Amino acid sequence: MKAKKLLSILLIITLLITVFPQLALAGKGDVVSLGADLTQEQRKEILKEFGVTEDEVNIIEVSIQDVKEHLVDATSKEIGTKAYSSAYVKLMPNGKGLFVDIHNVSLVTEEMYANAMATAGVKDAEVKVAAPFKVTGTTALTGIMMAFEEATGKKLNEEAKKTANEELKVTQDISEDLGKDKATELIRKVKTEILSQKIKNPEDMRKVINDIANELGIELSEEQIDRILKLMEKISKLDINVDSILKQLDKIGKNLEIVKDTIEENKGVLQKIIDAILSWLRNIFG
Repeated sequence: MKAKKLLSILLIITLLITVFPQLALAGKGDVVSLGADLTQEQRKEILKEFGVTEDEVNIIEVSIQDVKEHLVDATSKEIGTKAYSSAYVKLMPNGKGLFVDIHNVSLVTEEMYANAMATAGVKDAEVKVAAPFKVTGTTALTGIMMAFEEATGKKLNEEAKKTANEELKVTQDISEDLGKDKATELIRKVKTEILSQKIKNPEDMRKVINDIANELGIELSEEQIDRILKLMEKISKLDINVDSILKQLDKIGKNLEIVKDTIEENKGVLQKIIDAILSWLRNIFG
């Protein structure tokens, strides 16, 4: 009887391993950027969160010095002294857009990352961001960009990378007053309008900022308007593929909904599996 019970348990374990593989299997071109200050246990924890092993992906390390080089206007307090945030980047077919999922990130949302990634030139990729404990998430963009460069074998525009980090910081800062969703939507819509209409004049940009803020029911201070204007002036001057950015921005909202729906569906399926297994075990063991 004991042998029969043991065989049943082994069959359950085999079923879970073989019948329910990960939705997105890791490929040899996939890259994980690990915070250089992670302990060995934390590295294992992060890789487990990403659903990969060291043999399945290319691994690079991101140091706090790497972060400082990209976050040029941030204070030492904002950057910190240790690099823990990590990222997983999987290239997708052309036209798929950006898919973002986060774990243990408190201040930066999936859409904030996606918007800034588009500015940096990151495109058509599945990205996961994680840390072993709660972090603000401000410094994780550096690891995402480094992993994307490693995956594609091509360097991103240096000025675009710095501007993307500034965009993330500005969005995060104004979200303290506006809320994360409103701040993110505001920056995305202003950026889309300025790039699509090829607006270069600062006063015209200021009008776009005010018009879209009014449209969204947002009241901005002069300081906030000036910060957004300064950011948009930098974005408008970047030597980047504007059409590519606009395509990524157009897909961001739709893709984030797909990610959320998929996660919820998987939770439901997994719960049904767990319930069925528990019921089976209760029948076996009485």
